[in-house]
Amino acid sequence: MKIANDLAVAIHYTLTDESGETIDSSAGAEPLTYLQGHANIIPGLERELEGCAVGDKKVVTVQPADGYGEHDENLVQAVPREMFSGVDSIEVGMEFQVQGPQGEQFVEVTEVSEETITVDGNHVLAGKVLNFDVEVVDVREATQEELEHGHIHGEGCSH
Repeated sequence: MKIANDLAVAIHYTLTDESGETIDSSAGAEPLTYLQGHANIIPGLERELEGCAVGDKKVVTVQPADGYGEHDENLVQAVPREMFSGVDSIEVGMEFQVQGPQGEQFVEVTEVSEETITVDGNHVLAGKVLNFDVEVVDVREATQEELEHGHIHGEGCSH
């Protein structure tokens, strides 16, 4: 069976950046499972896996536009410290969930001063070229429930 829309897919992968440094990997863990054609993984990787079968190995380079998007300076803002009232200590690297124009999103603190806190709403991998070394380990028909929910059901699924 070849990977096509509405099929359940399991892959092992190693994700590296342009310098070859490992960012993430499924090595030694369960494979990543997703529902093809339902935006469960980044578009560039999903497109490149279309047509692959169990046992296929592939190296895929994904440009920022087909990954987590370009880095958007409009998502970096210095906000008044008082917006964080009730938070005792604010440090670079902390993440907060905020209400934005498109709903809830996460921001990361990138700078702290006495008057302002600078936060970045970009995904940590925005603007980065991503290299995936992938092996397809399973392709199966998705259940009706998985299709209705738009993702694969497994451990930790609350449905």
